[in-house]
Amino acid sequence: MNVMTPLPTTSSAATADDAAFVASGAVPRRRSRIRRVGRAFVSGFAVIGVVATGAVITGGIIDFTNFDRTSGGYEAPYTGWTGTPIDWTAGGVTEEGFRNDGLVIDTLLDCTSGMISFDVYGIEIPFRVVSERAVAVHRPVEACEAEGFSPDFTPTPGA
Repeated sequence: MNVMTPLPTTSSAATADDAAFVASGAVPRRRSRIRRVGRAFVSGFAVIGVVATGAVITGGIIDFTNFDRTSGGYEAPYTGWTGTPIDWTAGGVTEEGFRNDGLVIDTLLDCTSGMISFDVYGIEIPFRVVSERAVAVHRPVEACEAEGFSPDFTPTPGA
């Protein structure tokens, strides 16, 4: 016959499970040190991953909001706008045109075709040809000519 010693009473919900464990005669095991260290590493890397992902998303949002800091003037003749137009020479001049580096997203302007592209960690994503408003407000044609390019691009009407 199995004699069970009574456990001290607590308000814990696990009391019945503890009693059953002791009654079974099983010997409690300690967690191995390797398992505890492994879980600490996994938790640490998970925190690093969450922080890094948050930083990349935040940098992308900052780059997106800094791309065009103008508002208004959306209808021809594109006057009455406010804000700061893009300074094409602030970044750098490449063989094809201009490159403005952001935190995550780099902006590229090809002075021959007028194509605006985004570079995200080495992956170039073509966006579109500059619009009529962009030509009037940000003046990429004049910036390209000032750097010695011969721009020959037609803005996208109404875009």
